[in-house]
Amino acid sequence: MGTKRSTMLVDPLKQGLPPVDPASASSAASCALPPRYEAVREARHFTDRTLGHWKLGDRCEDVCLVVSELVTNALRHALPSDTPREDEPPVRLHLMHWTARLVCAVRDPSAESPLATPPDAGDLAAESGRGLFLVESFSDGWGWHPLAGALHGKVVWAQFHL
Repeated sequence: MGTKRSTMLVDPLKQGLPPVDPASASSAASCALPPRYEAVREARHFTDRTLGHWKLGDRCEDVCLVVSELVTNALRHALPSDTPREDEPPVRLHLMHWTARLVCAVRDPSAESPLATPPDAGDLAAESGRGLFLVESFSDGWGWHPLAGALHGKVVWAQFHL
């Protein structure tokens, strides 16, 4: 199931957030993203502003790259082709900051593993898997889990040590 730092959580949190207690975060921010590719730019700007506000600008480049990849994957692979443009945005970005770490998480409506690839796309460095290769390379760990309860879909998250 991916690389040694990729983790499938056995006990997903009901709120769809990564394997941390969101209530213990010193800061948290979230934004809904529309089902269009311009949302990737919106996610980067949101991340840049949020990290600047949290005085984490030194990590901004790496975090924005990872956020871009996670949001792009959600838009490209997790949305049904008939997603209405005017409905509630189906993709949401969460940023959570603790003293020693930052987590970014992208929630989408598909329960399918982000590691599910076509039979001819074998490794993470291939053209179709380059996004996860970048997430793996620039973060200090990443993973995913399906949502539980009334929420449907999954969360893909990446963690950064500060």
